[in-house]
Amino acid sequence: QVQLAESGGGLVQAGGSLRLSCVVSARAPNSYAMGWFRRAPGKERELVATINWDGGHTFHADGVKGRFTISRDHAKNAVYLQMNSLKPEDTAVYYCAAAPHTNYRTREADYVYWGQGIQVTVSS
Repeated sequence: QVQLAESGGGLVQAGGSLRLSCVVSARAPNSYAMGWFRRAPGKERELVATINWDGGHTFHADGVKGRFTISRDHAKNAVYLQMNSLKPEDTAVYYCAAAPHTNYRTREADYVYWGQGIQVTVSS
């Protein structure tokens, strides 16, 4: 069983920064590809960023490229999403997810385990 626990969300002004954390509890916590998704009000959930098992390869969606960075720390069994230059349109519930693959995954259907989600609100 894999459990994911997100933290670090909250309210921030436009232009500000937040770092989301996701701690992975599993028998082999660092063997999964990990992703961050978000669901904005009235919209479908979308991929924000994904990282492979060893952190050597990442993918960021076009809308966040250059502003957000996904990373992972094997010693802490954690995945992070550093969010800079936040915009009001980044307001959403952010989800951490794990896929039983070594390479990063861009398809939502590849992710098996999901966190409960954490709110990020960016005010203008």
